[in-house]
Amino acid sequence: MKSVVLYTAKGCHLCEQARALLDDEGVAYEQVDITGDPALEAEYREWLPVVDIDGERAFVYRIPRETLRRRLNS
Repeated sequence: MKSVVLYTAKGCHLCEQARALLDDEGVAYEQVDITGDPALEAEYREWLPVVDIDGERAFVYRIPRETLRRRLNS
């Protein structure tokens, strides 16, 4: 199973959509809320939501469902 991390922030509507998609697809993931963490804010704020798969950035802003499926099954 691949390791999936979703970086989000409070008030981010695209983050809510990403979370809903991952949940809908039954993907197990760790969610990291960057809100208030200066280092994480600097690294991720302009790209939210960010999805890393196995330690590599896989998606920013939006997650195409079919591309997600391919990435997780490769």
